[in-house]
Amino acid sequence: MKNTLTDAILSIKPVFAEAIISGIKTVEFRKKNFKKDVEKIYIYSSSPTKMIIGYFTIAEVIEDTPTKLWERFKSVGGIDKSGFFNYYNETEKGFALVIDEVVEFQNHIDPIEFIKNFTAPQSYIYLEKSTSVNIDYNTKRIKSN
Repeated sequence: MKNTLTDAILSIKPVFAEAIISGIKTVEFRKKNFKKDVEKIYIYSSSPTKMIIGYFTIAEVIEDTPTKLWERFKSVGGIDKSGFFNYYNETEKGFALVIDEVVEFQNHIDPIEFIKNFTAPQSYIYLEKSTSVNIDYNTKRIKSN
């Protein structure tokens, strides 16, 4: 593990973002893993919400085949079997981000307020630590799992 951790914004469909916030979904599935060690993942609820609604930390990242990921995490993944395998269509490996702490912001954040020229990431973007600190300082937390 590297000495320096970073933060990221992860683009997540609103139905899955809300499932993470509510604690129903405790694993986020991804086709690619982060290239850097990530400490905190801000949840960007994609269109039509288009807001950062909170963040989560990662307990661990599991890399495996989609079939094995499904077998292990189907009950906590917040997605049905058809949607899961459509997502991983023609993919030999996948990643499960096992969620640790979840925090919802009382006032959801328009990323443009903190990130100049923000455009929604296709998957994720890394944040400068000063931006993360600024977001945390300027938001109120209403819920922590």
